[in-house]
Amino acid sequence: MFNALILDKSPEFGASVRELDDSYLPEGDVMIDVEYSTLNYKDALAITNSAPVVRKWPMVAGIDGSGTVVASSSPRWKPGDEVVLNGFGAGEAHQGCLAQKARVKSEWLIRRPSRFTARQAMAIGTAGYTAMLCVLALERHGVKAEDGEVLVTGATGGVGSTAVALLSALGYRVVAATGKASEAPYLRLLGAASIMDRAELAAPGKPLQDERWAAAVDAVGSHTLVNACAQTRYGGVVAACGLAQGLDFPATVLPFILRGVSLAGIDSVMAPLALREQAWARLARDLDPVKLDVITTEVPLTEVIDEARQLMDGKVKGRIVVRLRV
Repeated sequence: MFNALILDKSPEFGASVRELDDSYLPEGDVMIDVEYSTLNYKDALAITNSAPVVRKWPMVAGIDGSGTVVASSSPRWKPGDEVVLNGFGAGEAHQGCLAQKARVKSEWLIRRPSRFTARQAMAIGTAGYTAMLCVLALERHGVKAEDGEVLVTGATGGVGSTAVALLSALGYRVVAATGKASEAPYLRLLGAASIMDRAELAAPGKPLQDERWAAAVDAVGSHTLVNACAQTRYGGVVAACGLAQGLDFPATVLPFILRGVSLAGIDSVMAPLALREQAWARLARDLDPVKLDVITTEVPLTEVIDEARQLMDGKVKGRIVVRLRV
């Protein structure tokens, strides 16, 4: 038997922590004892039924998990291996990792970098791994630290917090956009050089604006993403990975055809294994584990539903790690 956070719709939506037996687990060639999971924005959307994230009911929530292999019919993994799962439909179409056990496909797993504990891996989670994918996209487009300021929107969120920490550690001058002025000390501790009010980006703006950013990491979408593109310098790049403000993109083509701005879409869910391994290797190299302590709050599984509501209300900063075992 094991505990799990179950989302059901029969016919009314409900979320609860329940005890299950192993027969509830789906098909897969690797069984994991999950030590820690995490609460991402997508998890909160699912747990609060705020968006159609879940595609199969009932569903164990949780798109991330970190733990130890206890059984495997795959030659890639053996009992005792320490692994991480991010995405691949977990918590959406495949039973997820806000549970003490998970059965998954072997090709979804990567080996947990030795620099990180299971808890630290989930302090990173999909949000931090996505932030690293954004950094890699900026590097592929040739953005260097000396090129100018880099904007990070949604800066107190999971993606934003990790992006600020990563970019500043790599020598970039980071401008953190947030609606939480009281969190300026937190953002400066992560490495932000300056703070701006997200209201400057959140409303409709001109198609082309003063050139400000060498690059941007946007986890917000909608008008914020449009304005980030309109303010990016000639030849710059904007990495888009979120939709906290909305999934619309009410823009013109002018930044792209008059300034050569590139819009790099970042998908973490189905990213190929080689890119995932590259991102996690870079996280192990470039992300200071001490910064993870700054951005992380730990809660037990029983408190996740309340935390999800708080996240949707904009009352959570940084990362929420979920402890699954006593």
